[in-house]
Amino acid sequence: MKAVRFHEVGGPEVLRYEDVEQPTPGPGEVRLRVAASAFNAADNGMRAGFLPIPVVLPHVPGYDVSGVVDAVGDGVEEPGVGDTVFGFLPMERDGGAAEYVVAPADAVVAAPTSIPLADAAALPSVALTAWQALFDDGRLEAGQRVLVVGAGGVVGKYAVRLAKRAGVAVVATASPRSIDAVRAAGADEVVDHTTTDLLGAVQGQVDVLLNLAPIEPAAFAALVALVRDGGAVVSTTAWIPTPDDASRGVRSATVFVLPNRDRLARLAALVDSGDLPVEVTRRIPLTELPALHAEAAQHPVTGKVIVLPA
Repeated sequence: MKAVRFHEVGGPEVLRYEDVEQPTPGPGEVRLRVAASAFNAADNGMRAGFLPIPVVLPHVPGYDVSGVVDAVGDGVEEPGVGDTVFGFLPMERDGGAAEYVVAPADAVVAAPTSIPLADAAALPSVALTAWQALFDDGRLEAGQRVLVVGAGGVVGKYAVRLAKRAGVAVVATASPRSIDAVRAAGADEVVDHTTTDLLGAVQGQVDVLLNLAPIEPAAFAALVALVRDGGAVVSTTAWIPTPDDASRGVRSATVFVLPNRDRLARLAALVDSGDLPVEVTRRIPLTELPALHAEAAQHPVTGKVIVLPA
């Protein structure tokens, strides 16, 4: 089969499109005929050696995947051969930038049926990140208020939609190019962070501040004043310390996305009910994945890109 792998960490040039032996599922595993994998910034970090995920070389990137089960290992009762599934694979294992991938059976769930199977690969880790940040780490509840800093990205728009569906009031920041999209996702208030001082623009305090953007530590710390006593500051930018205010009981949490089969199934149901659109910005063939990594090494890739093996 064909796959993209890196045999050593380094620049995008270490990626090779090559022939690889088709994997065989072991006990508790399934093999997928890949419909698509998704590109994530963490793939770039792992390939470059910046992200300390203990991969075994050579490594196939692409931990978000969708496909059709074509073989199962011992002890697997579900999913079965022929089932269409998607999932967030263990990041240290080979991913879906290939024609076939082996995955733990409990890492995949039934794919949404209302969208193309390939597009389902765009959903797992970004939507799980938004869910975890809002409800697990943020502990948001209906009737509360959240401020989403950097809502114009893929995770941000999922966060806005999930929060609104949960009955949470949403204040969001965005740049001019994404203001309309953030408002369409359901934000009650949108602040243009390129022209407006956020501290002065947000009226009243919020229960949770969710940061999804690179931000200067001093500026981030200043925003804690917008959080009510006993609230929370949650951030996905792990390279920046997440500030708190112990004197007011404001806690902090940094999100490291975790797999969750039940939540993936609930996300799929939200897609099929029409409550959660899946964002796919570009679709590229597997042969172009090294070029996408080269692009990402120069500047952040906007939107969501999925990678098609055929």
